Amino acid sequence: MRCDSTRFFAAFLLTPLTAFLAAPAVAAPNASRVAAQVDRLLGEEVYSGSTQLAPVCDDETFVRRVWLDIVGDLPTPEHVTAFLLDTHPEKRARLVSDLLESAQYGQNWARYWRDVILYRRIEDRAVLVSNPLVVKLTEQLNTGAGWDEIASGFITATGDVREDGATAIFMAQDGQTEEATAEVSRVFLGIQIQCAQCHDHPWDRWQREQFHELAAFFPRVGVRPLQTPTRRSYQVVVNDRPEFRNRGNSNNANRRGSPEHYMPNLDNPDKPGKKTRPRFFLTGAELSFGTPDADRRGRLAEWLTDTPWFATAMVNRMWSELVGEGFYEPIDDLGPDREPTAPQAVERLSEAFADSGYDVKWLFRTICATEAYQRESRPRRGPEETPMTANVPQRLRGDQLFNALLTALGIDEAATRGFADRNASGYRGQATPRLIFNAAFGYDPSVQRETVSASIPQALAMMNTPRINYAVSSNRRSMLGRLLSSVREDSLVVDELYLRCLSREPTGDERAHALAYVESVGKRNEAFEDYLWALLNSAEFVHRK
Repeated sequence: MRCDSTRFFAAFLLTPLTAFLAAPAVAAPNASRVAAQVDRLLGEEVYSGSTQLAPVCDDETFVRRVWLDIVGDLPTPEHVTAFLLDTHPEKRARLVSDLLESAQYGQNWARYWRDVILYRRIEDRAVLVSNPLVVKLTEQLNTGAGWDEIASGFITATGDVREDGATAIFMAQDGQTEEATAEVSRVFLGIQIQCAQCHDHPWDRWQREQFHELAAFFPRVGVRPLQTPTRRSYQVVVNDRPEFRNRGNSNNANRRGSPEHYMPNLDNPDKPGKKTRPRFFLTGAELSFGTPDADRRGRLAEWLTDTPWFATAMVNRMWSELVGEGFYEPIDDLGPDREPTAPQAVERLSEAFADSGYDVKWLFRTICATEAYQRESRPRRGPEETPMTANVPQRLRGDQLFNALLTALGIDEAATRGFADRNASGYRGQATPRLIFNAAFGYDPSVQRETVSASIPQALAMMNTPRINYAVSSNRRSMLGRLLSSVREDSLVVDELYLRCLSREPTGDERAHALAYVESVGKRNEAFEDYLWALLNSAEFVHRK
């Protein structure tokens, strides 16, 4: 890479993004009809007659957006060209349906949920469950398992964490009752009831006793080491033995599980706490002391997935991921004491999602069919501005960015050994190139996106990764090298690089600037290496707009 080109691609890099700007159990509601209803309700509840709405995005923006959102990857130039030439009036809906049938759909969103669960882990060895979690969720999402079925599997899981990815929540929280309780509520209900663990919730209605009644569904679950002559692992276990004596607060810290849950005595921690009956805080449904673990967690899974907040939590999270702003913010802090944007719209979408049999693919089809999703993107609004007038740019997750680099550069993932770093924190023994890339570029998907920013380790990872540098070079085996040797007209090379990296053709000014730069450098191969490097490091590449 030429040092004297630094100012060129540094300026490109620093340009702000604003410059680019399984079959369900029941018959699902019509996705396009529900999408139109949601758009209408947004108009009634949020927009006034003077509200300036962003126009619907062009086809180039849509095809890149929906590819990154659904399958977590870039479309190839051939895919982009075919979509642009398609004249069918329903081509956007058809593209969404086609992508949802791709194996990459399930894998992309399995990795998303892996990050949701494992970024809040208190036990770093929980990375052992990472691959099994992705494998299991990929299959479930691709075969159309309902979200209620998937959630129930997490809530009731037992066994070897290397074999069953559904054990991820318990493994991530080290089998500790209170922590697992908080995560089940946060992930599947969007309710942060853990704020009531030590005292009544400071601004919601939840009382301390309600948190511990929810925790009383999980005390018999634990995590313990599992060692064989050939490997070491951990397993989620159940302790259904009778309770012989009251061991007070110490029971709650037993990683092997204990018969009942005790609400700690805060006034005198040395004294036994109050033995707490399993009771579901949203409905008051309860079980008796002595109920076996399978009945406790099985009944909780039934009650939890039947409450309206279960559907709303999923709808709110997916709407935020696709549109850029949730009806509730933060996306995992819902509840009856929170006021959403457009309450009728989120209620309609949540009811329809439940009526679909919690069909996740149906939810994607519906949200992607809304005008709210298909509008042009704008920077995140300020607190005084009208919500949801435009889509919001989303920084790519680590997996999405990794996929985008592979596709743009024409790299087979099996040939990415150069990404590996044996010293990467948190992935010892599992230092695959993808996981190591995630260590630098990944983030907790539950956080508000404006808190996610570029970092020096990310810049260094891009600059110091041999496989990326090799792929960006114009050697005869690289994508760029093959392109330069087969296409002699520089303007066509510029067009191809924009299509590969940004899924669009360059503007007239961009093309002219690129050609002027190539001429100024004098060495064609080196100039295009610089230009490709600049595209890969641009704000537009690392976001979907």
